[in-house]
Amino acid sequence: MKEYLKFQVIALALVAGLILSACTGGSPAVEQAPSAASEQEEAAAEEEAQPSPAPADPDLVTSLGEVKNAVIQIEAQGTFVDPEFGEYSGAGYGSGFIIDPSGLAITNNHVVTGAALLNVWIGGDTTTTYNARILAVSECSDLALIDIEGEGFPYLKWYPDPITVGLEVYAAGFPLGDPEFTLTKGIVSKENAGGESTWSSIKQVIEHDATINPGNSGGPLVTEDGQVVGVNYASYSEANQYFAIGRDAALPIIEQFKAGDDVDSLGINGMAVISDDGTLSGIWVSSVKSGSPADTAGVQPGDLITSLEGLPLAADGSMATYCDIIRTQGDENTLGMEVMRFQTNELMEGQFNGRTLSVTGPLADPGYAENPTNTADTSEFSGLDSVNILEVFDDGYMAVTDDSSSLYMEIPTSWNQVDGTPWSDYWGDLSFDAVDITAAPNLEDYFSYYNAPGVSFSASRDWGDIGGYIMLLDGVKHWYEDDCTYNWREKYEDPVYEGAYDYWTCGQNADLYVLGVRPIADPTAYLVLVTVQVTSDEDYSAFERIVNTFDLINGYLP
Repeated sequence: MKEYLKFQVIALALVAGLILSACTGGSPAVEQAPSAASEQEEAAAEEEAQPSPAPADPDLVTSLGEVKNAVIQIEAQGTFVDPEFGEYSGAGYGSGFIIDPSGLAITNNHVVTGAALLNVWIGGDTTTTYNARILAVSECSDLALIDIEGEGFPYLKWYPDPITVGLEVYAAGFPLGDPEFTLTKGIVSKENAGGESTWSSIKQVIEHDATINPGNSGGPLVTEDGQVVGVNYASYSEANQYFAIGRDAALPIIEQFKAGDDVDSLGINGMAVISDDGTLSGIWVSSVKSGSPADTAGVQPGDLITSLEGLPLAADGSMATYCDIIRTQGDENTLGMEVMRFQTNELMEGQFNGRTLSVTGPLADPGYAENPTNTADTSEFSGLDSVNILEVFDDGYMAVTDDSSSLYMEIPTSWNQVDGTPWSDYWGDLSFDAVDITAAPNLEDYFSYYNAPGVSFSASRDWGDIGGYIMLLDGVKHWYEDDCTYNWREKYEDPVYEGAYDYWTCGQNADLYVLGVRPIADPTAYLVLVTVQVTSDEDYSAFERIVNTFDLINGYLP
């Protein structure tokens, strides 16, 4: 109807002009100037003839002030295995942003992969919780596409112009698990920074100085118009350097995501690790995506993938070799791998997209499968002239040391059977020596039963070669798992040491604490293992005293 009326208006204008000419009668023909009325009619007709502008998209964010409405906080719930902290069940938090009103959103692979449940809050509104589904991921580019339930959401568009040094940018997200939205300001300081890290290998990374913190991962880096420049994923706060996956690297991958395809991904949420002396390295598997090539091959959280297609991994402490192999061979092709499984002390071999993992040999020598054997003196302590007794205190405790005078701890005076002899053994192909002091009211009972209190305190320079205190703790789990129930692992730190301890329940009245630590000042110097059996309230007090006092005398080890 609109087009019909337009043409009708034009026809009326032409007729009016003809009539005006005819009314001149027999007078000489004179060219008449168009009237003001006809000019207005023609202008109106021309204006109506122009196509109408497209209506504004009400869901599109067009200003910095509206960015919050399209930024999400993500809670990823599941069970994960950390190379330093060990296994834990809980929730991690990250950020993301919506790129389509249907609920499609971008975040980091390391935020979501391996999670059993994703909860999402939009724009800081914690009154409404959305579930989200993982559609596709890229572990090498640290990107993921998720779909939030519902539709009609505000969304962000990508910045169309060149990204140059000095461009004013803003980091948006929900750092530190706080539901309060934050926005920090900065500039692009480097257009193409290095993209190698312990958890990804990215081709284009933007360096900027808009502050981000843990929890900002997956959130957008935007311009003053609210347009996306990149996806925040890493920081080096000591140097005020922060990093985002660049638009030009992200967009091609996101287009493949929309087709339902994972990109450069075998289905792990992992990171490159390397032992203190550099002799052991690989990709530590924190979690596994169900149904992925890793899952099908039998890869488990806590595994260390040491080689891929015959090449050792993470020798430089990064994911570069792992990702370069995947990009060369393709993530759908068969890729051979070797794996160390510390939970079961097994070396394994198999293939992604091929043979499942199978055991090829032990990780530890079979002789290391039992508790270390110390030759204990079971006679009663008879005086201060013992080589192991340093001092007796008035509060019922005494300071003791090992035979080499390297170790120090304070124990109840009732734990008066003390053995300080060193011990040696093998960890796989690794031969090691350890200094040790073991004490209990009855050492024979302590070595034989879990309901007998006592303590063993060992330290070794050689243990650093097995890869760290978590691997040390995982490597001794099989000492106890047949008779005890593993409960949890907690992080440990004091002014001198950092590490973790495992808590076990052994029978009805016995608890077992196994502590693995390294010195903060020199993490590569040595590792410490402290095992305490607890059966009473007095034993718990002893455990606290031991944890507060164990140390090396003058930092010395033979």
